[in-house]
Amino acid sequence: MCAVGDGEEPARREQPADGQAAFADLLEDSAEDLYEHAPCGYLSTLLDGTIAKVNTTLLEWLGYRRGELVGRRSFSDLLTVGGRLYHETHFAPLLRMRGEISGIALELKAADGSRLPVLVTSTVKTGGDGQPLLIRTTLFDARDRRAYEEELLRARREAEREREELKRLNTTLQQTLLPSALARVPGLEVAAHYHIASADRVGGDFYDLFPLAAGTWGLFLGDVCGKGANAAVITSLARYTLRAAAVYDPDPAAVLTNLNTVLNHEYHGTDPRFCTVIFGLLTSSEGDGFRLTLASGGHPPALLIGAEGGAEYVHTPGGQLIGVLPHPHIATTTVDLAPGDTLLLHTDGLTEARTGAADRRGDRYGDEALLAFAGALGPTTAPGTVAAVRDLLTTLGTGVDDDTAVLAVSVPRPGARPGT
Repeated sequence: MCAVGDGEEPARREQPADGQAAFADLLEDSAEDLYEHAPCGYLSTLLDGTIAKVNTTLLEWLGYRRGELVGRRSFSDLLTVGGRLYHETHFAPLLRMRGEISGIALELKAADGSRLPVLVTSTVKTGGDGQPLLIRTTLFDARDRRAYEEELLRARREAEREREELKRLNTTLQQTLLPSALARVPGLEVAAHYHIASADRVGGDFYDLFPLAAGTWGLFLGDVCGKGANAAVITSLARYTLRAAAVYDPDPAAVLTNLNTVLNHEYHGTDPRFCTVIFGLLTSSEGDGFRLTLASGGHPPALLIGAEGGAEYVHTPGGQLIGVLPHPHIATTTVDLAPGDTLLLHTDGLTEARTGAADRRGDRYGDEALLAFAGALGPTTAPGTVAAVRDLLTTLGTGVDDDTAVLAVSVPRPGARPGT
């Protein structure tokens, strides 16, 4: 520690009188300069709005001389028509009530007629008796912010336009993956529906019904794993492979075996592609009925809704996913459709749907609920069944987070009008 002589102040604490005065003058000059040339506009107005003081920054922004504003104009005179209306109906009343208001976006009119977007903060200065004396207002140049907001808005609109275009492309692509019309089968009613869970991505569900030999038709319904362009490729490949294979050998097990060979050969290794499919061979039987031979490749079982009401699943045991194994086990079963019977095929988007609110944390709809739902429909028809399923999907709303395809066939009762 350095010693200091008696009565002697350290050198750093010495301040000559003339130096103190110069420093005070500098502070006063700096404060005035800061007010006049601050990076924001300052404005003081009387309680009636008449401008009493304005800094150089705001004058330069607006292109006015001080004498043109002070004592001659009010703050509202500087606002656009819309801003003046907002000032009178909202800004000024809130300021009188609260004593301050901040962050309000307004537009000022410059001397040349141009507009200046600003963010306004005002406070009421009061005297010692608490009575208001004047209003102090700070204005921040919001041109950069406005440009930023406009750029964000432009980018948002562009993104929305691109999203809508993507939706249109996805919708068009989805339509190409579905048959434009199902084959007409004499003595049989047919109906189908495709429920799109999200227009942003193409789903992988598919179905078809098409003629083969005389008195024989093929039908199928399936679901490709995944979504998007890759799923669309597999969907297209599966549809055309199934139709071609059915022409070559209509036996349902052989048809699915052919599809499995194609998928397993084309998509294996690190990027396997697979699907679930149910394929049926439909033939006219004696009388007014039909016989349907079904083969399933890991697909949810079909539902048979009886002519007298009630429903049951048509299980095809042992069916394995198509495209995973080189030689999957595929079993078949046969169903006789009598007048009044309806058969419903569906993808798992229906049974996997959630029954809760929009957060999708509700219970899974499930196979048992679908069985009870179908049983309550009977006796019904293919169009009636599909219409009921469409209403059910609408009721489930956002709980249906996967695309759902349904295909129904029914044998009309004697004398019944089509669709009743």
